[in-house]
Amino acid sequence: MIDHYVAALALKDQVRTGWRLRAVRDPESVGDHSWGTAYLCLLYAEEAGVGRERAVSMALVHDLAEAITGDVATRASDLPDSLARERKRRIETDAMQKLTGALAGRARDTVRGLWSEYEERETPEARFVRDMNLIDMCAQALCYERDRRYDRETSDAEFPDYDRLDEFFATAEPRLTTTLGKRLFAELHGRYDAIVEHRVADRA
Repeated sequence: MIDHYVAALALKDQVRTGWRLRAVRDPESVGDHSWGTAYLCLLYAEEAGVGRERAVSMALVHDLAEAITGDVATRASDLPDSLARERKRRIETDAMQKLTGALAGRARDTVRGLWSEYEERETPEARFVRDMNLIDMCAQALCYERDRRYDRETSDAEFPDYDRLDEFFATAEPRLTTTLGKRLFAELHGRYDAIVEHRVADRA
């Protein structure tokens, strides 16, 4: 089991691709993001009406395959979205089989089961964790904008479809499925917009 844990520690060194593509300085790792998602689940599970222990456990393993695959951004792929997502799922499924192979039967079944449940999005806990995953991303975008952790001019030139870090909010919003997730999104988006508006006013 310890061999599995040591292999999983690679999540701490896997930089989140979206921030790297935006040239964010010292961006978070996948391990950082998994912690953020798990902590949101701990805080909001009761309000969402889902099992806290299961949600936190699922959040901890939801990106575990990336210890092997790295953070594969489907939007950076040359394939159509549906094919890119299917390829990502296939690669990550293989990685999970390999990564959990060193676990004993019950532990292996638990980790694989939680990961599969998250991927299938068919239970209230899975949908809640998915939304907290997106909320963590938006909260991180807010922090990076607040702290000016990227070069806006370079970033906008590389990604002309979105200004600043707007794309992380724009891509998260249509994927949210829970009432709680949508409320937290609105709060974070409002704070992000206020920061941007203040900076635009300062420049005027």
